[in-house]
Formats: sequence, structure tokens, C-alpha cells
Amino acid sequence: MTRIPSLAVLAVALAAAPCFAAAADTAPLATVAERSGYEHTGRYDEVIALCDAFAARYPDAVRCETFGTSPEGRPMKAIIASTSGALTAEAAKARGLPVTLVQGGIHAGEIDGKDAGFLALREALEGRAAKGALDRQVLVFVPVFNVDGHERFGAWNRPNQRGPAEMGWRTTAQNYNLNRDYVKADTPEMQAMLALIGKWDPLAYIDLHVTNGAKFEHDISIQVEPINSGDAPLRKVGRTFRDGVIADLARQGSLPLPFYPSFVEHENPQSGFEDSVATPRFSHGYMPLLNRLGMLVETHSWRPYPHRVRITYNTIVSVLEHVARYGGDWQAAVAAADRRARSLGGEPVALDYKTTERARTIPFRGYAYSRTPSEVSGGLMTRYDESVPQVWNIPLRDEIKPGRVVDAPRAGYVVPAAHAGWVGAKLRQHGIEFRTLDAPLTGAPLKAFRADRTEFAAGPVEGHQRTTLEGEWKPEKLEVGAGALYVPIAQPRARLVMALLEPQAPDSLAAWGTFNNAFERKEYMEDYVAEEVAREMLARDPATKAEFERRLKEDPAFAANPRARLDFFFRRHTAWDERFGLYPVLRVDRAPGG
Repeated sequence: MTRIPSLAVLAVALAAAPCFAAAADTAPLATVAERSGYEHTGRYDEVIALCDAFAARYPDAVRCETFGTSPEGRPMKAIIASTSGALTAEAAKARGLPVTLVQGGIHAGEIDGKDAGFLALREALEGRAAKGALDRQVLVFVPVFNVDGHERFGAWNRPNQRGPAEMGWRTTAQNYNLNRDYVKADTPEMQAMLALIGKWDPLAYIDLHVTNGAKFEHDISIQVEPINSGDAPLRKVGRTFRDGVIADLARQGSLPLPFYPSFVEHENPQSGFEDSVATPRFSHGYMPLLNRLGMLVETHSWRPYPHRVRITYNTIVSVLEHVARYGGDWQAAVAAADRRARSLGGEPVALDYKTTERARTIPFRGYAYSRTPSEVSGGLMTRYDESVPQVWNIPLRDEIKPGRVVDAPRAGYVVPAAHAGWVGAKLRQHGIEFRTLDAPLTGAPLKAFRADRTEFAAGPVEGHQRTTLEGEWKPEKLEVGAGALYVPIAQPRARLVMALLEPQAPDSLAAWGTFNNAFERKEYMEDYVAEEVAREMLARDPATKAEFERRLKEDPAFAANPRARLDFFFRRHTAWDERFGLYPVLRVDRAPGG
């Protein structure tokens, strides 16, 4: 595998040799980062210019596309590259070529992927890296996803990151974190990205980041799903992909990790690490629901920018080489996973995953450190001595098992007409199959979810009030009018359907609070009326009277709560809102007619 010289060495050479720097200035398709010895990164106008310049330089191998527009009016650019001649999604599909989507700058302060990606693209096109890899795949390179955040430029936007001198901002102009938006898709940026995914159907989606966190020697982590989640046979492909890239990086002198290195206890190295499966608000939690490969790449923020760009470059090149080598076999594996997804009806499906308490001790390359009281904060402060490398023998919990498991509906879900408009729009954004029912569902066997307990989050998250629901699906006789949506489970994106519509899935529409009105009580009975109703029920209904007396005797909290005592009777009255707590999506075990 061809590799560029160390960018750290290049940076030193540029600083020491003006003539070499001048040569770099005239190099074709060179970035601001290259010309500055990786001290600086360019502004977004450089992305626009380079996108056009690559297409002009390689008209038979590169196309420059605008796939969306940011809230502040900036074009969102994607570079399509392949030496196969297939530069459209239709041509790639017709040729059976795998598509690799490499994304930089979803968090625009973590901008290694932009500069590394341009370098990898140029080297691949010039035959100096990943030789022949673009003959056997199509690369879709998005240099900067969060384009408005990229232009919120500043020297200290990432205070715990070494370089570049200035960088963009984590969130969008609307203050959304795009790497929390894959399922809810609130932002125009994410809606554009989902359309790009739907158009190109990438086999692998590579999301390039920089960590936060402690100081240690490991310089990159590579996480891939499916490995612990999703379609079981496809997990073998995910593991092969991850382990192959990690092995390449290790041979090049990196210290790669297969988990995200965030301590279980904040700033306490001895607490160790816990691996996990990301929920689908994140890129590498979302792609497995499509039966595709999602890779999260995290370089270590305390490594200098030249080093981080080099190892990100090495990662991109490794990814291209692995997809070129194994892409055909992996495409067959994802096609088989799509077929299996069509048969998930009635089968148990994990909505989330949990890490067990089982731990193993691993040697981890850190630095000497102390934990002493801080005169500033008053708490324990961890201080690292980077001049003294030290191996920490610390616990890693990496045994992952399914968490909440539910049986998929045998046929699918029904969304009543009252919610069909906005839910249908959301389903279309995700490329999910559904149809509108022309006739009412009268007397059809349905299952409904009623919340026994509802917990609204105390504070907002991404502009939403998240909600936790407890309850279960039970058969109910309900009338559903014409105009409802039928969402079949028999489709390749069945897992994504469940992630959106199962009320207890961690990033479902319900969990993000979009159905909160259904769980808010809107109708009441005056106390004096409830008192009269209660006396009538007690006088004429022995069963109600017996249950009320039992609750008084056995439940002190109930007995001491006047509101709860009156509600006991209100809930048994015909005036009670029978839709309160009813999740407004239903299940069906038989596909409805038109």
C-alpha cells in the first residue's frame, strides 16, 4: 500500500525550506493546509473552488455536485470520483460498483477529514495511493457536511484540540448537532444528506471526526457497525472491515483502538472504558438499520494537526483499498441482508443494546498522571505528564447484548390520517416504503400501545422534549378512517421502520417527543362534579366501590392524594378521554386493502 510521507516531517520541511514551500504553492490541487505545512485549514470557498478544479482537471473521473443548500445559503458540495467511467448513481448501479461515501466536517471544528480527503483523492487520481481502487468503486466525498458551522471560524473553537490555527464550529447555524439528527432529520442539511444516501446507496459510510477527552498515546479509534448490532450474518463483514483498517493503521505506526476512548467516570482513567452500540441519531448507528456499513473515525484531539491529517489520510486510503478488494462480496452480503429484512415480520428485533458488567483488563498506553484537589474548581483534577509515557492496566467492558427486544409486527404499522402528512414526509426522507389507504379500516384487527407511564425530560435536547414511555401493544377495536398510511414491515429498511415507529426505540419519533400531545392530558372534570360522579358510582357499582376501598387501604399515597382519588372515578366515567396515552400509530398483523 502506497503511503505519503509523514505530514509531520513535511511540516518541518516546509518551515525549514522556503524553496520547497514555494513548490508546494504551485502544486496542482494543493490545499491551504498543504501550503501552510498543516498549520492552517482553508475556508469554505476553498472547498467550492477545489470541487470545480478537480472536475476540470479530471473530467472523465470526477464530477462536482451541489446536493443541498445550508440555512445560510451555502451550497453543500459532493465530489464524485471514479476511474471506471461511472459518475452517476444510475451508472454505478448498472455496473454493480460499490459506493463509498466519505464525509468530513459534520462537526466543523473537527476538520481533519476535509484536508485528508482532498489529499487522498488527489493521490488516488494520480496513482500514488490506493492504486486502481477507483476503477472498482465510486467515491462520494463530502469535504464539509456542516458548511455554516465551518464558516463560524475561530482560533479557540476547539480549546482541547491541537491545530489547525483556526477552525469551524461544532453545530450548525441553527445550533443543531448534525450527528444527533440522522433519524429525526430536523435540519435541511440532514435532509439533503439522507437524499444523497438514498440516491447513491453507499455500501460504506465513513464519518470523520476528532475526539475530545483525556491525554494518551493512542491516536485513532475505528468503530464499525454492524458488528454487535443489526443483521447477524452481516456482522462478519463489519468486523472484517474494521479489523482490516485497524491492521493497516497499526502497520503504519498508529495506535488504533476499536472503541471510543471515553472514561466510564469523567476524567478518571482507572474507571476504564465501556464499548457500546450507538443509537441511530449517530451515523454509525443509522447505517446498520439500512443493512450498510457505518464507520466512525475519531483521531485524537491532542495529537498535532499534521499527525491527525496523516492518519486520517491513511484511513481513507485503507477504506478505498478494502472496498476495492472486497466490495463485490460485501455487496452480495448486504443484498442478502436486504432480503432477510423483508422477512422480519413477527420476528424478535432488538431496539437497542446494552453493555454487560463483564470486564477485562487491557494495557492502555497513556501518560503518568495525578488526581489532586483543584483550588479553582474544588474538585479532583486530573493532570497529565506527556513527558512520561505509562501503560495503564484498566478495565474494558465490551460484552454487548440486545437490550429491549420486541417482536416486529407481522404486517406493519398504520398511521391515522391525523398524522399522515408529517409522518409521511419523514418516511419519504428516509426512503421508507408506504402507501395511503383509500378506504377506512373498519373492524380490522389492530394492536395499540397505551402508555402506562410517561416521563417527559426535564430539559430540551436538540430543541425537543424527549419522552420515555412504558406500556405494551395490545389488541384493540379502533376505527381508522381513509387517508391513513400503511407502512409494511416487509421492506429492506424494516429495522429503520421499527427505529422510527416503535414508541420505545431510543431515537423513535415518540422518543424525540413528536407525539407528546398524545400523552398530555387536555380535559378535566371539576372537583365538585367528580365528587357527585364518585358518590353515584359508589352507590350503584359494588365492584368500583370494592376497588376504591382496596386502594385506600393498600396505597397510602393514593389515600392521601385528593386529586388521585377523584381521578379514580373520572377515569371510569364516559367523559374520560379514551385517547389519552394512546400512541397514535397502530400495528396490524394483516396487510390492509387499498
